Amino acid sequence: MRNQIEFKVTGRYALFTDPLTRVGGEKFSYPVPTVQALIGICESIYWKPTFYWVIDSFRVINPIRMQAQGIRPISYYGEAKSNNLNTLSYYTYLSEPEYEVRAHFEWNLNREDLAQDRQDGKHYNVAKRMLEKGGRRDIFLGTRECQGYVEPVQYGEKPSYYERQPETSLDLMFHSFLYPSQTGEKNLEAVFHRPVMRHGEIIVENDLSNLPRKYIRAMEYSILQTSGLEEFASEEWMR
Repeated sequence: MRNQIEFKVTGRYALFTDPLTRVGGEKFSYPVPTVQALIGICESIYWKPTFYWVIDSFRVINPIRMQAQGIRPISYYGEAKSNNLNTLSYYTYLSEPEYEVRAHFEWNLNREDLAQDRQDGKHYNVAKRMLEKGGRRDIFLGTRECQGYVEPVQYGEKPSYYERQPETSLDLMFHSFLYPSQTGEKNLEAVFHRPVMRHGEIIVENDLSNLPRKYIRAMEYSILQTSGLEEFASEEWMR
């Protein structure tokens, strides 16, 4: 695919939070990144509402190691907030993560207001330039305190720690969110899947029709009003 990019993402820590561990204020990371986290990294490299990123596959390069740290999260409600007290929680991070990712973008056909911006060469070349510069925005590995770094690589060139493991099942995991602008429906949904790692690589299931979903809440998106934008821009420039 001409609109496909391949890159390496690394960091000191990562926290791809399992939602089940948030109930008590403590967080525990999934063993591998969620598809939504990788989509967020791609969007930090380069994104426009004209298209959306699709993760094809990713490779786990370093061994999966966990590290627990004591955290004092800020309390925003209840007695702890009124008394200016902080509670102690334990967050379990992934240590020294490294992944190789292969992804491509597809046009968002629900955004007819942006049809004039569907230019393959333009967005593909911008995405490649932004990847070479380390991304247009800051890269995070799951949460904001886990800074990440990206750079282009030849996918599959570096051996994985799990190269000799034929198959590892990772059970039920959060996959990604389905937003109204992507589906055309007026609600936000969460999708789940059961990834399988083979020889250190996970091929992402992108046919979401057969994957379990959960309704989150009603949501809508705004259509871009293109009429009069040129006149508005020129007036703002004159100011």
